[in-house]
Amino acid sequence: MTEPDDSTLTERGLPPQGGRVLLLACGALAHEVLAIRRAGGWDHLDLHCLPAKLHLWPDRIPAEVEKAVTAARDQYARIFVLYADCGTGGQLQATCDRLGVEMIAGPHCYSFFEGNDHFARIAEDEITAFYLTDFLTRQFDAFVWRPMGFDKHPELIPMMFGHYTKLVYQAQTDDPDLDARAQQAAARLGLAYERRFTGYGDLAPFITQAAKDPA
Repeated sequence: MTEPDDSTLTERGLPPQGGRVLLLACGALAHEVLAIRRAGGWDHLDLHCLPAKLHLWPDRIPAEVEKAVTAARDQYARIFVLYADCGTGGQLQATCDRLGVEMIAGPHCYSFFEGNDHFARIAEDEITAFYLTDFLTRQFDAFVWRPMGFDKHPELIPMMFGHYTKLVYQAQTDDPDLDARAQQAAARLGLAYERRFTGYGDLAPFITQAAKDPA
């Protein structure tokens, strides 16, 4: 193995080796990101997830993303952020622009799973829809039921969900168990149920592009 000469050293040691790429993602996307990575055979992609519960405090997301990017920058040839805006009011995009890293487009994961262009066309007609993904279906109690206080105060359900008419389960996978759990969630909230298979939507081409060598 050839030893690097001093000209290759940075302030923190050696520059990124082997063209490794970091995918910095919301923890709610971990299953999907790993499935796409595995299907593509992209062993040079590393995944680091921030806690999915950051969505309970979206104002904290930009600072946490910046902290993670700053910590990893010298270890990777490229970094991609797998968060949409996610309620940050454009602050996450501004942070990524300042850091010089690319983030996936879209207002939230429901949009990019559906496909941002398609979601934009149907959004007005679905203003009374409540969405679940595979992750949120698995974690319905932890991310919806208990945080909203329904476990202790079910009388809050009509107050908080009275303006919704249906629950749309955006299925990333064909899983009868998740389908049944999503139907149960709709019944618990008193909503009509619709299952819509989206697959990975815009997430797959974004990761595919990230996996490619830079031009």
